Amino acid sequence: MDYVIQGCTDIGNVKQTNQDSFSIKIINTPIGKVVFAIMCDGMGGLAKGEVASASVVKAYDRWVEEKLITITKDVLTDDYIASEWTRLLQEYNEKIKMYSKSYGANMGTTTTAMLITENRYYIVNVGDTRAYEITQDTCTVMTRDQTVVAREIERGLLTEEQAEKDPRRSVLLQCIGASESVYPEFFYGDVKKDTVYMLCTDGFRHEITPEEIHFYLKPENMTEEMQMRRNIRTLIDLDMQRQERDNISVVAVKVQ
Repeated sequence: MDYVIQGCTDIGNVKQTNQDSFSIKIINTPIGKVVFAIMCDGMGGLAKGEVASASVVKAYDRWVEEKLITITKDVLTDDYIASEWTRLLQEYNEKIKMYSKSYGANMGTTTTAMLITENRYYIVNVGDTRAYEITQDTCTVMTRDQTVVAREIERGLLTEEQAEKDPRRSVLLQCIGASESVYPEFFYGDVKKDTVYMLCTDGFRHEITPEEIHFYLKPENMTEEMQMRRNIRTLIDLDMQRQERDNISVVAVKVQ
């Protein structure tokens, strides 16, 4: 199994700071090459959302550096990943809350992280950053938004179309550093060859359609790094032309 990876971020049209943070890397392990990717969308007063998002990304990067090689030898299971990543997110929920109190400003971050091995993927999600699976024919959201409007849709109180215009569409039910307790949601499945896996912040997807995401990011259009970056940049530019007000960030993995 081989991979092509790419990531891109933009401060956007309005904000003075970019509060998004991400990391993406290919790692050689005893079970072959794997990819780790994480996307965090920070928020907070006094422009400190980037502190929250960067701290979680750095914590995951340390986990990858210190533990991934060891666990791929014999303990890489759904339950183990869930235990490790839940512990990490709960730890940083408390750390960010303590930092917020000492600094006098509330801050927090969403988190979507993904580990891709030859046979299986592992995803954790808190908030409304998303993971997508993009095949030649489909563009599928792999995570569930932890937002007020997503909960209302599940209860049949809002339609998808109404949710797009609802002023509460960015109100989170959970946020690392701003929730009393954090309950991450996990998703697992079989990795598909000739598929693109994509993580993004909500600023990327508000002003473009799933059909546009599929057209530019489907596997046949993502064969090498420069092409991937060009296609991602095209969608980001489209977001900005449509007056997206948030930071905009994307990472993509082509499995081939």
